Amino acid sequence: MRRLRWGLTARRSRGGMVFCSGQVGVDPATKQLADGIEAQTEQALRNLSAVLEAAGLAMGDVVKTTLWLTDAADFAAINAVYGRHFGDPAPARSAPIVAAIPLRGARISIEAIAVRSP
Repeated sequence: MRRLRWGLTARRSRGGMVFCSGQVGVDPATKQLADGIEAQTEQALRNLSAVLEAAGLAMGDVVKTTLWLTDAADFAAINAVYGRHFGDPAPARSAPIVAAIPLRGARISIEAIAVRSP
């Protein structure tokens, strides 16, 4: 299992469910934060997909996401990118607005819960 900075774990499994830690818009190859909300959202969703793939799952197995946003005005732009990554029906979703995300400059963090098909 991949360990993140600060002792965080990218995912944990329990009883057929996989809980994915919040993913931000940092390219794992360059370690650079993407520029702009659309690019950060796209990269965060790619990172989430990679975490799921490492667990033998795909975006279609996601049943719930939480999008932590630093600016409510970004929601429409985020929604457009998000819609390209999830089929219909989309996962249940919450989107709280927060004062900041621990990574300086990050405007979104996306966590997810996925379920293994029986």
